[in-house]
This record gives sequence, structure tokens and C-alpha cells, in this order.
Amino acid sequence: MNFPVNTIESAPESARPILSGAQKGFGFVPNLLAVMSTAPALLEGYMTLARIFDGSSLSATERQIVLLAASRENGCAYCMSVHTALAGMQKVATSVTDALRNDTAIADSKLQALRLFAAAVTRTRGWPEAEDLAAFEAAGYGPQQALEVVLGVGLKTISNYTTHIAGTPLDAAFKAVEWSAAA
Repeated sequence: MNFPVNTIESAPESARPILSGAQKGFGFVPNLLAVMSTAPALLEGYMTLARIFDGSSLSATERQIVLLAASRENGCAYCMSVHTALAGMQKVATSVTDALRNDTAIADSKLQALRLFAAAVTRTRGWPEAEDLAAFEAAGYGPQQALEVVLGVGLKTISNYTTHIAGTPLDAAFKAVEWSAAA
């Protein structure tokens, strides 16, 4: 099956305003969104969830940890690369993104607990062990943040699975931070 990487002009009419907004925000249309535009409902759902997740109680660093942990657990090279770049733009410490990319511990124990919980939620398809939840709570997180992790994992699952199915090519803008599980 061939999944097009649409342009604003080639995308279905209902997806064009969303792609135009992405063009304004990023300076280009990321390939993931261009691919998603083939199914405008998917694109709209993804962008809506992304906006909602950005309004959660989690900080920018914490949100990127959730998104990178889920992407790594799902083996999504595209999303690992893109979120490394986005994390940098959001001033997330390089040591944090390096730990996620290299599968090493984050020095900050609270952020490490978040990373482990997000990975457990992803890996277990929403059935983390009681110990995972207890460690998350012991680090200072509560029920709201646990459910916001579910939101972030759901958001990334949409993009991870889209990328896997469609074979989304990495954008030139993200080549400098390209990631692969083998690296």
C-alpha cells in the first residue's frame, strides 16, 4: 500500500487548513502530518490531542519525556528524532533527551520515575504493575499526572503506529538528530 506524503495542495480539502497551520508554525509541513492528512479525521484528532496534552499539568520537559519514552518503547525512529528536536526547542536539558535516546537513566529521580512509568504504560498496553504506579506516586506524582501519561502515550501511539504503517520518511529538518534503535 502506498501512503502519500501530501502537500497542502494535494491533501484532502478538510485537511488543508490544519496543514496550513502547521506550515505557519514549523515553517514547513512535517511529513507525519502530510501522511496523516490522507485521513483528515486522524490528522484533526492527533492535532487536537496534542493541543490538549500541551495544556496538561506536566511541564514541557515532562511531556517530552512521556512522548520520547512511548516512542522508544514503540520503536519509532521518526518520532524519537522529531521529539529530540522539539525537546531542544523547548529547552529540555540535553542530558534528559540523551538518556531517553540511549536508554540510560535520567539523573533527576523524579523525571526518571516519570520515564519508567510512561514506558511501563506503553509496554504493558495500559496494565502497569502496582509497583510501577507506586514508584510513580512515591516520586511525587498523583492520579492526575498518571492519567495525563495515558493521554501522552495515546497521542504518541497514534503517531508511532501511523509512522510504522505508512513508512513516514524523516524530514530533512530532523536529520541532524536522527535516531535508530541500532545506534
